[in-house]
Amino acid sequence: MPRIDYFFSTISPYTYLAGQRLETIAADHAAEIVYKPVDLMALFPRTGGAPPAQRHESRLAYRMQELRRQAKKAGKPINLEPAHFPTNAAPSSYAVIAAQAEGGGDVGALVHGLLRAVWAEERDVAEDAVIRACLEASGFEPGLADRGLLAGAETYAKNLEEAVARGVFGAPFYIVAETDERFWGQDRLDDLAAYLKGDL
Repeated sequence: MPRIDYFFSTISPYTYLAGQRLETIAADHAAEIVYKPVDLMALFPRTGGAPPAQRHESRLAYRMQELRRQAKKAGKPINLEPAHFPTNAAPSSYAVIAAQAEGGGDVGALVHGLLRAVWAEERDVAEDAVIRACLEASGFEPGLADRGLLAGAETYAKNLEEAVARGVFGAPFYIVAETDERFWGQDRLDDLAAYLKGDL
């Protein structure tokens, strides 16, 4: 069974626009997904990038146009200037880590629920109530967010170091573990599917 190591941020707009296509692709190819939330704002400067607030105005203007176009292509609502971005992604990331470890729900639905909260619902995923609601909606026991704080913090830090070591520089980022084949961006999901099929 192939394994896809999925590096992402719970506040990344492009990760939001990916929807749950990765989960569909994984199911089609009998692949396992390992969810690895990562601190994107810490990753950027370590891999040659910069957080949006530090980018040149021409890059920011293009980003807005591209997000609008990609959202239309994906058929997803998006607020290009959400009320709670950037926000602290750590608490929601800890919840994803705890949910994956504990099981009992749909991790993909949890990740997308958190992202939808930021980019379409004007909710702050740094808030406990929002995280708990997303956990419950995806089939998890809301209290696991509290139980998983310490382990979540440790894993979140490890994910960042692993991301840097394995060549990750943005989100969403997909790595086929067995071959180290890397795909960056929601617009490369078709390529990932073709690779798993053996066409690339």
